[in-house]
Amino acid sequence: MTLIARLRIILNDVDPQPMRHIEVPLKIRLDRLHEVIQAAMGWTDAHLYEFRVGDAGWGVPDPDGIYDGPMDAKKMSLEKLIDQIGTRTIQYIYDFGDDWDHSIRIERVNEAAPGMTCPRLLKAAGACPPEDVGGAWGYEEFLEALADPNHEQHADMVHWSGGNFDAEDAGIASIIERFERLAKKWTTQPRKPKPTI
Repeated sequence: MTLIARLRIILNDVDPQPMRHIEVPLKIRLDRLHEVIQAAMGWTDAHLYEFRVGDAGWGVPDPDGIYDGPMDAKKMSLEKLIDQIGTRTIQYIYDFGDDWDHSIRIERVNEAAPGMTCPRLLKAAGACPPEDVGGAWGYEEFLEALADPNHEQHADMVHWSGGNFDAEDAGIASIIERFERLAKKWTTQPRKPKPTI
């Protein structure tokens, strides 16, 4: 029996507020959940991240062990996190410069339907801010510049964003495509039989 978790992810401190409803295997490691969130939100995985519950954090530990930092996300699963800490809410921080703060709510856990692939997108609203826009404050300025053709940075922001940024467009087709790539990447391929001599 494979169990799946339904998650509601919101990006805090921005308006309009991006939201994603997704399903992932309950046994997913946090490093893989990071990849799912990157795919769901449209981030490019160009920065460090950390999952936080209370005072505990999981992410990419310092390889030299010199600095106190997060515990290894590869060594913690969503299931263990729920069992050991008893939480239903997780904080996910991406890009420690821009500090994109996400709230993840574990809405329910149930059995996977036969033939179901994960991760799976259920619902999405709002675009993810562009990478390196300068956090919530920079994003607000970016949207103001885009909306006002008379703004002194309008032309620069249109050029920088590729000219087609829509804060209301979640890009559902792109999310589904990225999820399909992750599912394929994580699916165990049958081993090829060894040739007999």
